[in-house]
Amino acid sequence: MFRKRKTKNSTRALMGLEGFTNYGLKTAGGELAVFLVQPTNISVLSQANVEIKIQHLLMVLSRHPGLEIACLDSCERFDDNKRFIKRRLQEEGNPAVRKVLEQEIGYLESKQIEMSTARQFLFILRFTKGEKAEQVFHDINNAMTNFTGQGFEVRRMEREDIKRVLGIYFETTMSGEDVEDVDGARNFDMERLGDT
Repeated sequence: MFRKRKTKNSTRALMGLEGFTNYGLKTAGGELAVFLVQPTNISVLSQANVEIKIQHLLMVLSRHPGLEIACLDSCERFDDNKRFIKRRLQEEGNPAVRKVLEQEIGYLESKQIEMSTARQFLFILRFTKGEKAEQVFHDINNAMTNFTGQGFEVRRMEREDIKRVLGIYFETTMSGEDVEDVDGARNFDMERLGDT
């Protein structure tokens, strides 16, 4: 009896990612151009100005009906740690340890409030597979003109920016430090490999 040999897929292939292009990220379905949007603190705007911002977003969406919007935390969440400490606080009988646990919850809550403003907003344009590079370049420039014309502060994300966001999203990095192209490359001695 013959056994069918299992092929191993890379993580990148399982996620549908093929690599980076000059303008963004190549996926199994086409190319993605990702724009980082500088958020506006609407809590300090008047009702009229908030309505204007909404109208500007509607204008952007009407010109780019396929535009995708993503909002990501740019840092680690604290919910699991807070739940754990609260559970420990209920179980703990030692007053000194209870005091430390209460201080820890206070610290985590203050950090969480501080990090709640650390959001990243992305505009994502999806291009079909096989679309010519010149057309992609043209569409990206038109989108940038449209975004800035409607008052959004945006920049197209480069390779390192996209890797950092993917690292945070997939929890391979919590603070957004540089992500290497090959997992483990930072700790791998290439010279030693050449000697063998």
